[in-house]
Amino acid sequence: MRKVITYGTFDLFHRGHYNILKRAKEEGDYLIVGVTGETYDAERGKLSVQDSLATRIENVKATGFADKIIVEEYLGQKIPDIQKYHVDVLVIGSDWKGKFDHLSKYCEIKYLERTKDISSTQLREENLQIYKVGIITDGIDDDGVISESLRVSGIHIDGAYSEKEEIAKDFCKKYELFKAYETLEEMYESVDIIYVKTEYSKRKNNILKALNAGKHVVCDVPFAMSEKESSEIYQLATDKGLIFMENVPLLYQHAFGQLLWMARGNLIGDLKSITCSMSKNMFSGEEADYRTMAFITYSVILKIFGTKYKDVFTKVIKNTEDEVSYVLSVFDYEESIATAEISMDMDNTCEMTILGTGGKIYIPDDWWRLAYFKMQDTVDGQVKRYSSNFEGNGYRYLVQSLLREIKMKDKLDIQGLSGIEGITVAKILGDIRQ
Repeated sequence: MRKVITYGTFDLFHRGHYNILKRAKEEGDYLIVGVTGETYDAERGKLSVQDSLATRIENVKATGFADKIIVEEYLGQKIPDIQKYHVDVLVIGSDWKGKFDHLSKYCEIKYLERTKDISSTQLREENLQIYKVGIITDGIDDDGVISESLRVSGIHIDGAYSEKEEIAKDFCKKYELFKAYETLEEMYESVDIIYVKTEYSKRKNNILKALNAGKHVVCDVPFAMSEKESSEIYQLATDKGLIFMENVPLLYQHAFGQLLWMARGNLIGDLKSITCSMSKNMFSGEEADYRTMAFITYSVILKIFGTKYKDVFTKVIKNTEDEVSYVLSVFDYEESIATAEISMDMDNTCEMTILGTGGKIYIPDDWWRLAYFKMQDTVDGQVKRYSSNFEGNGYRYLVQSLLREIKMKDKLDIQGLSGIEGITVAKILGDIRQ
């Protein structure tokens, strides 16, 4: 008897799940299906799981393919499962290609191509809210957008468009997407959300076109380089009743919301200073230039201290090749000051410190991933430590917020940038450019 095992969350059960179970069953005589438990899903960063564990198990059982159903409760469970049940082959979706090769010493590993043409229409007819996403790109690297989106239930990356047709085809082939669209209009007809990840000079026009087509938009930053351009984008989104989001994952993390309320809530007294630094050597976006890093840094400062500064002083240092090497920006507020230090080719501390009259908040290392921070009360010296389960590159938290905002039909107050904050960041960047 050839025994097969596969694993999955099987949330919002759809035809793609059915197909992979069917094909897994065809690989042997006896199929064991591991359904991930609710605690394990949370621990591994799977967000917005809508169906209960009992419901997901029943859906798997209803297919008739599973001879035995087990619950995957912890990381590392696959090895003892394989040994316990004398498994011959582990079947898993091709989204995880290469991730389980280390298990080949215990059994055969087979990656199955996932179903590319899952119909959002069909899913909606089954009363499941699945939002389709189309990507506008200039290159064939997704920067983790697709893999991160797989961690959030209720969203499906449908396809891609590029000004160069071959790039779109290569992109879709690489990430097993349903369709490489030949025109933007064709994509607008098929999707609910547009993700813009082109070079920044093209972003504004792509955003405006998508909003005019009635689509929600997520865009890499910077999305605009002037007050005028950014104002136009936010105003159009408001007029159309659509959601526009800036791809700054930090702003959508639960931990950042907690930090923000702690800083604003007088827990460290009156705020007096923010110092933060970022180095390209530590920043995950390989193609990010100083504008991307500055956008993230300025966004955090404005979220904490607000937009009513008196002045911003910026010093730009270039290297021998006339490229930006170092940027120092100082925000002068009425009773406080904020400094942002960005290095392109030198190491710096990559830390953030928020000082108040009664204490401080400190984030070590790569603060834009905010996995850990501590708050110290300078009166009694007490230190409180806070940790957060930050997974991937953070894009999954943005997607989760986007879906929530679409359903609420409103921009969440605490999450992301407000219109005035986004406009202010674009204005500062535009001033630097000039």
